[in-house]
Amino acid sequence: MTTTSPPPGLARLNALPETAARAALLEACASTAWADRLTAARPYAAAEDLYAANDAATAALTATDLEEAMAGHPPIGRPKSGDPASAHEQHGMAGASEELKAEMLELNLAYQEKFGHVFLVCATGRTGEQMRDALRERIGNAPEREREIVRTELGKINRIRLARLVAEDA
Repeated sequence: MTTTSPPPGLARLNALPETAARAALLEACASTAWADRLTAARPYAAAEDLYAANDAATAALTATDLEEAMAGHPPIGRPKSGDPASAHEQHGMAGASEELKAEMLELNLAYQEKFGHVFLVCATGRTGEQMRDALRERIGNAPEREREIVRTELGKINRIRLARLVAEDA
């Protein structure tokens, strides 16, 4: 029977002191409750175990925890300067026309006014038009329905960010 060692990034996450591991996880998701759960569940034998912990921690987020997580995400079309993760994830907006960018700004503001938080979508691999269409569709949702969609989208974003963390070399 052969055992495989965890990927370099996962081995590093497992070996980090608690405060450093928590800080690394907060880079993936701004919810302290989420980061605390994932930190406490270390060590992870495999990336799949980390992803399963993400799924469970995301499902367990309270409304306040979810708000904290969303506060760490910039609006679509306006990634935080100095934040390569959000710029990479929102790449589909990079080449968008000025008209599309203006429309996204208007829709983002309307969404934020209705729901009280940023529009959250897993933007990786989506075009600007696809993100706009998702925003147009979701702005009509009831708040309860939208909160569950946000939770699902957050889980997807967290998984992508965790996969990058796991794959990182020293």
